[in-house]
Amino acid sequence: MMETAIKIAIYIHAFFGAIGLIAGSLSFMVKKGSKFHKKSGKWFTIGMLASSGLSVPIASMPGHENPFLVMIGLFTIYMVLVGNRSLRFKKRKTVASKVDWGISGFMALISALMLAAGLLKSGEIAVLFLFFGAIGLVLCLMDFNFLRNPHRTKTGWLVQHIGKIVGAYIASVTAFLVEGTHLSGLAVWILPAVVGNTATIYWILKVKGVKLKLPLQRASSSFSE
Repeated sequence: MMETAIKIAIYIHAFFGAIGLIAGSLSFMVKKGSKFHKKSGKWFTIGMLASSGLSVPIASMPGHENPFLVMIGLFTIYMVLVGNRSLRFKKRKTVASKVDWGISGFMALISALMLAAGLLKSGEIAVLFLFFGAIGLVLCLMDFNFLRNPHRTKTGWLVQHIGKIVGAYIASVTAFLVEGTHLSGLAVWILPAVVGNTATIYWILKVKGVKLKLPLQRASSSFSE
């Protein structure tokens, strides 16, 4: 009976995960701030919260234990919540609440536990715990810095939104690659984060007004001179 319930939960988890991935991909492709972007963003939020909310208990069940899926699930929930709540700060009078501090504080604790687990273990599992624990702490420290003064810059809320939502998308892609395609190895876990974070940095710099030139553009510019 329990196994049947778990199997049904896994199917529901996969269904909402697919909705989240499709909606997230569409959200990145369309014009930011458009009606379709907002609508696909809402479906991404629904899909990711439902899918991750199910993955955490499923991956904690006897016979289905998977600490990495639990870790990815918690990361996804944290980033989706923070990414969506950051939109509130578009209004200049909005102040950080206990909920905002609580979400980031809880994730900081989880990240610290991941680091501790990584130091106590060895091999690939240790590398992954250390890698994601370190990323989690850095993200939470950035949250704390933002929450102390959300209106320090005009685009602070947007930078926070982009960073967290893209991070949630990266986490969902990672989970799909590991569980959906059954690929294995450190690269499957780490490469999406590296590629995604590079893209995130690019978008954030663009939002901040930093002019960037690709290597080919620089070469072309130098040649024309």
